[in-house]
Amino acid sequence: MARERIPNQRLATLTAECRWASNGEFARAVNRAGTEAGFKLKYDESAVSHWLSGTRPMPKYQAVVLEALTRRLGRPVTAFEAGFADQPDARPTSTDTVAGLVDLGSMDMDPSRRGVLGAGLYSVALTIPGWPDHIGRFERLKIDPHTRIGMAEVQSVIAMTEKISEMDDEFGGRTARPMAAAFMVNNIAPALRATATDEVRKAMLSAAADHLYLTGYMAVDERLDPLGQAYYTKALELALAAGDHLTYCTTLRGMSVQAVELGHGRAALRYANAAAAASPEAGPRMRAFLAGQQAHALAQTGDRSNALAMLQEAEVAMEQAESKAKAHGSYDPASLSYHVAQVNYELGDREGAIRALQHSEKVWPAVYRRARVRHRAMVAEWQLETGQLEEAVLSWHLALDDYPAVRSGRADDRFRIMLSATVPHRRHPHVRELLDRARPLTPRSI
Repeated sequence: MARERIPNQRLATLTAECRWASNGEFARAVNRAGTEAGFKLKYDESAVSHWLSGTRPMPKYQAVVLEALTRRLGRPVTAFEAGFADQPDARPTSTDTVAGLVDLGSMDMDPSRRGVLGAGLYSVALTIPGWPDHIGRFERLKIDPHTRIGMAEVQSVIAMTEKISEMDDEFGGRTARPMAAAFMVNNIAPALRATATDEVRKAMLSAAADHLYLTGYMAVDERLDPLGQAYYTKALELALAAGDHLTYCTTLRGMSVQAVELGHGRAALRYANAAAAASPEAGPRMRAFLAGQQAHALAQTGDRSNALAMLQEAEVAMEQAESKAKAHGSYDPASLSYHVAQVNYELGDREGAIRALQHSEKVWPAVYRRARVRHRAMVAEWQLETGQLEEAVLSWHLALDDYPAVRSGRADDRFRIMLSATVPHRRHPHVRELLDRARPLTPRSI
């Protein structure tokens, strides 16, 4: 018997809370979210009217509708709350983190699953496991009594992660991520189930969390954002289980960077603030590391005064860090200059943004080839926005010097922007020369 159609009052309440100007605006928000998930949706006002009258979207598209509502409201919206389910989902979710890790990595290792990896939705309303509440918690693992590990196995994971990170910096995430996924499935997952002392187990959980963070970062670099978010979530779980404060905060900051790059300023600020709240006694370098990201997120949300205040806090903390130790850190003056540039740009100071990003590029370590490509291309975009056409062309030429060696979705994004931004100027001889050089470098995905 068909379900009797009853007006969906729960959905009507949500749409009223969203304050969309029309049902058409709701439909367009769903279509945009669907595009991210690989769906070519063409919903319009009539589709929303049908939903409000009691018709439910097709099951495979319901998650897209829920994500559009979630993004608008800034909080999770469930199928039951939206009137798409008759009962709340009370099914227990799997708590086997290692099994989930294997499933995720196995899919990532298979080139034939590339389309699946690109599908799904980036969620702006993930629940963040809090550091004070969850530290050290982890499901009871099914230990393999026939396998035992020691600190040597932990050191091998740390060394492999460092090597893959070096490759990622120089060649981009698309080159190194499959290797990271394979190592995770074939080496890390079995080690997490092996017999070990408490000390070794915590060390392995910490090393695994760092590896997962890096793998997530590389997925984000390839613009597989839902996949990157899944890796980041697993990294948080393992970091909490290990009591690894540094990786926990670093992962949250990475999630904030991902969100701000996708234009979700409120989510970016939530992640950055959560990382800062978990670091009340952080040293000056970590404080600068987190405050710089908070400043960027605040600037994107339009909070000028707090963004500038947080940026000043980052600058003071960096001065303290540099005066105490000159050793290489994960956050350095070049990284801070990048944040200065981003804050200036978000607040409308294009010239200040250009100067800061050019300074960042000058002091950036030479091995960071991908960063060099992206930053030089961003300088070019900003120069063009301020009417500096010839300077922009020169900056794009500098970016193209390294671009052929980099396999990065984010670098490809900058290449696409160059092609579209120069269209109005394509008759200019310097632009024609640039495009002639760029044409043979165009990747297949563009």
